[in-house]
Amino acid sequence: MLATLTYEELPDHAIQLREKVRQFIKEHLKDVPPSVRARSWMGFDEVFSKEMAKAGWVGLTLPKEYGGAGLDPYTRFVIVEEMLSQGAPVAAHWIADRQSGPLINRFGSDAQKEFYLPKICKAEVFFCIGMSEPQSGSDLASIKTKAVKNSEGWLLNGQKVWTTNAHQSKYMIALVRTSGTSEDRNKGLSQLIVDLTAPGVTVRQIRDLTGDAHFNEVFFEKVQLSDDALIGHEGAGWEQVNAELAFERSGPERIYSSIVLLDTWLAYLRTLPVEKINNSTVRLIGKIIAQLANLRAMSIATTAQLAEGKSPILEAALFKDMGTLFEQELIQWISDAIGSEEALGIDDDLLRTLVYTLQVAPTYSLRGGTREILRGMIARGLGLR
Repeated sequence: MLATLTYEELPDHAIQLREKVRQFIKEHLKDVPPSVRARSWMGFDEVFSKEMAKAGWVGLTLPKEYGGAGLDPYTRFVIVEEMLSQGAPVAAHWIADRQSGPLINRFGSDAQKEFYLPKICKAEVFFCIGMSEPQSGSDLASIKTKAVKNSEGWLLNGQKVWTTNAHQSKYMIALVRTSGTSEDRNKGLSQLIVDLTAPGVTVRQIRDLTGDAHFNEVFFEKVQLSDDALIGHEGAGWEQVNAELAFERSGPERIYSSIVLLDTWLAYLRTLPVEKINNSTVRLIGKIIAQLANLRAMSIATTAQLAEGKSPILEAALFKDMGTLFEQELIQWISDAIGSEEALGIDDDLLRTLVYTLQVAPTYSLRGGTREILRGMIARGLGLR
């Protein structure tokens, strides 16, 4: 069954960091238009990530002995919330900070921790996630990419798809089959760290409707990995990847993908005479605020479970499903609202931001697990299937 999420407040030590983060963003994002800031966690800026690392805000939940700040998930919540709400380009360090680093810290060997974690905390290396495959999608248990044990370590063959920023990452943590077949479902799966510069690895970009190309296909043809590529224990990949997905699905990024559009629209409305704003627009603003407040409270409650050392897999799936729906509907609500207003000289920046978010919104329900997969998990958690 799903655990009961209790209402939680952010602790004072996390809130006190907020103003410092805002000043940092103000300094580094001066004069960046909203149509660019709307890309935020798809915005890959290595220099910006390194500046965040210098401030101690990359790998901040990782242990101090590996270069992290040793802080709690609440602190990371505040930093992520501020970065996304202002549209900071966080994609470079994003995955390593959010899940690859914590995964290695939890399940990796001492050698893996000593090698990878300091580099993550300095934003020297970037990670991507190798989960989805052709004909598998978000059904991770049906994957066919296989690693076979040999005298040198692991020989990897197969393909991953929809891999965000693989073309700009140094490493991938891949979920692969190390025993059995795809019919065995979640049995025999393991996680391996793959150096994407290794012989036999081919990365091909996938261009989306916006013209951006952050998704990729990744092919493995006789890629030889060493023994220490394995994270945790062989065959434990399913449990590990579900713990990893709890990190991925529970954060404020699941409600703030469209937040720059919302702020840009509200800023436009503030320039209008009050009498020019119709009642339906006022009601819509109230609806958005109510939904956003409730979803944010859910995210904080899930963060509280992470802070207690728990792995809220089902709670994170529920939040991700609801948050993604809100993010996608928000764009359509604002589009409809703009279309229903009288011609009042709509700002060009607002229109460009709207067009971008309309085009990219379908990907929101691909990343982190499709809606169908998430709802299946929720149904099982409620004992409905």
